[in-house]
Amino acid sequence: MGIKTYRPTSAGRRVSTVNDFSELTSMRSQPEKSLCERIRKTGGRNHHGRITSRHIGGGARRIYRHIDFKRDKDGVAATVKTVEYDPNRSCHISLVEYADGEKRYILAPVGLLVGHSVESGPSVEPKIGNALPLKNIPPGLDVHNIEMNLGQGGKLARSAGGRAKLLSRGEEWAVLVLPSGESREVRVECRATIGQLGNLEHQNIRWGKAGRTRHRGIRPYVRGTAQNPVSHPLGGGEGRSGGGRHPCSPTGLLAKGGRTRSPRKTSNARILRRRKSRRYGQLPTPKH
Repeated sequence: MGIKTYRPTSAGRRVSTVNDFSELTSMRSQPEKSLCERIRKTGGRNHHGRITSRHIGGGARRIYRHIDFKRDKDGVAATVKTVEYDPNRSCHISLVEYADGEKRYILAPVGLLVGHSVESGPSVEPKIGNALPLKNIPPGLDVHNIEMNLGQGGKLARSAGGRAKLLSRGEEWAVLVLPSGESREVRVECRATIGQLGNLEHQNIRWGKAGRTRHRGIRPYVRGTAQNPVSHPLGGGEGRSGGGRHPCSPTGLLAKGGRTRSPRKTSNARILRRRKSRRYGQLPTPKH
């Protein structure tokens, strides 16, 4: 995959870059209709009409592709038909057709090409695109689409370039290093897919202008110090003020260094090493 630039015909074009989509089979191919669904936009509002997630609205219409995160069709080989763009996620997806005629979408790892064969099950070979339990994967391999609970479907390492490394495994638990740097234990019966997800250069794309961000359905952010005191804790004051307190959300939640993970999560006990905080470095390891 590569990144394409344009001649600086305008201020937005000067700094914007786009994906050249060289990994895809065709940009004009239509998605599989049997696996698609129209989704309605919420604008960040709940069923009462109140905004529960800010800065969401507008954007181009999207068709949702149903992805097979569980990979539970064992013992049947599937052939990769296409590698497609998915507007609902940062990584690419592949359409696979099983020997019995069923079609499904899966996340496309690096090196998965049209015509390749993929399988799932406890006895399959640990090669790119195959899904199998962690107890059957050799330590040291890169995996993605990892389950946290048996049969739940993949939850971890699902974005562009995502991969986790299987460090070790015992009789009940396997140790994984996630893309964030966090080390956690996962049941060895949980499934994962071999390989690293594609579209590696996604993080290097520059949007260039506000309009491209609006096309993605993201509305503008307004600084807290620019708002009125009734709208934000940092608002008000004469002229351009600094806010008078540490940066926070409209509800007063600290924006830098504060923990956002619930201390009551049952999976906290399985975190061996916390992910690194952007400001304060390594967070302390939780007590088991």
